[in-house]
Amino acid sequence: MKKVILVTGASSGIGLACANALQAAGHTVYGSSRSLDRMKSVSFKPVQLDVTDDASVKAAVDTIIKAEGKIDVLVNNAGNGVTGPAYAMPVESAKQQFEVNFFGVIRVSSAVLPGMIEKGQGLIVNISSLAGLFGLPYQAMYSASKYAIEGYSQSLRMELRNTGVKVTLLNPGDFKSDFSQNRAKVAFPIKNDKLETEYNTAVAAMEKDENIAPSPESLAKKLVSIVASSSPKHRYLVGQVGQTIVPTLKAILPGGLFEKLMNDHYGIK
Repeated sequence: MKKVILVTGASSGIGLACANALQAAGHTVYGSSRSLDRMKSVSFKPVQLDVTDDASVKAAVDTIIKAEGKIDVLVNNAGNGVTGPAYAMPVESAKQQFEVNFFGVIRVSSAVLPGMIEKGQGLIVNISSLAGLFGLPYQAMYSASKYAIEGYSQSLRMELRNTGVKVTLLNPGDFKSDFSQNRAKVAFPIKNDKLETEYNTAVAAMEKDENIAPSPESLAKKLVSIVASSSPKHRYLVGQVGQTIVPTLKAILPGGLFEKLMNDHYGIK
């Protein structure tokens, strides 16, 4: 069945792949970006939307509703990353991370959900991260913002149980995108050569993982199947087996051993 779908953060990476795949599957897709200059030759309908701005979100949603009469599916994909030491993170940097990754999800969802509830049907797909299921060294604010999406999504699902509106989570591992280039890096703030070396080593390791990651088309294919499902699962882990197995390892290994394995991967000895 053809659906009207809004994908946030659709100018590159996962969002672009998802919007293209959904459009190719026959849906009417609106893909958003803060700047329409980044989406001059896309297959779907571009719409300007800044998830950190209430007026921008309202204007975009109103535009789609006026044109289509409804939004059947919302894919909350827009996000960014802030890297830095949790033990000396400027509060403003933490706020910037949450403003996009968490409060942006709330803004867009709250603008779309009343219409879905009124019609008695709809689907919210919140793109979280594997990092929303376990912490990552020097990505504490990113992990925390994704953990917040986990709690929000579970509560939202329970609240919407009798409305016909469904909520699901997609937890991707690393996929090729502009994430590394766009990540905000907090300058190392204290005088400690050992910790500063570990910080730089961990950042290099995460960027290496991102640079050799697969293209996001497989995730986009999974999203197409989720949208087509009459009964989507609560959660989907998507990515390389070496990454998607990590939540299972966290569940079965002693905490100290799990954290040692994670630190070893990021070069923290």
